[in-house]
Amino acid sequence: MTIERARVLLSRWQQAAVARGSAVGALVNPRRADLIAALVETTGKPAFEMVLERMKKSPEGRAILLERPRVVSEQVSHAWDLPDNTFGAAYAKFMGSRNFSPDDRPPVRFMETNELAYVATRAREVHDLWHTLFGLPTNLIGESALKVIEFEQMYLPMCMLSVIGGTVRFNEKQRSMFLRHYLPWAVRAGRQCTDLMCVYYERHFSEDLE
Repeated sequence: MTIERARVLLSRWQQAAVARGSAVGALVNPRRADLIAALVETTGKPAFEMVLERMKKSPEGRAILLERPRVVSEQVSHAWDLPDNTFGAAYAKFMGSRNFSPDDRPPVRFMETNELAYVATRAREVHDLWHTLFGLPTNLIGESALKVIEFEQMYLPMCMLSVIGGTVRFNEKQRSMFLRHYLPWAVRAGRQCTDLMCVYYERHFSEDLE
């Protein structure tokens, strides 16, 4: 489905209602990716607007906005054929080892403009590329650490809420490990690395990951 066809225009009160309903539903069932996605979209407009402005000021970001690449099977399947030492191959291995598909992400529905909808889509679709780059697993600790990086990069409220929710579900050993090691590392990584939303990842698939 194209970004334009997926969009649903909501009034302010409708956005608030969707945000409240999604928040309650996500708390009850954190595995509901569609509810989490809706909450991100209905609470993340200011953050996505800031990301959009940063992308417009970056040569690579502007290229992304102009060409609108998608991290979907149709466009990234060549990564599975790249040499083992490349970024693309590492991404393919990450996805294949977990039986993930680039097409699994729910579409963005509740952004006001096509441009913002694309930025939100891009942020959603590069998530697994960031897992690959930072070497983070998809368990609760790994996802929470990546959410910290995402928050430092984009200031999305839902990222911090996800971290708080994750720490609540940690056992004592996991919580101690996360707070002592993963959290400070993720904060530094998110603040010190390049602007991740301004990287045209597909152009770097054939590069050596090291």
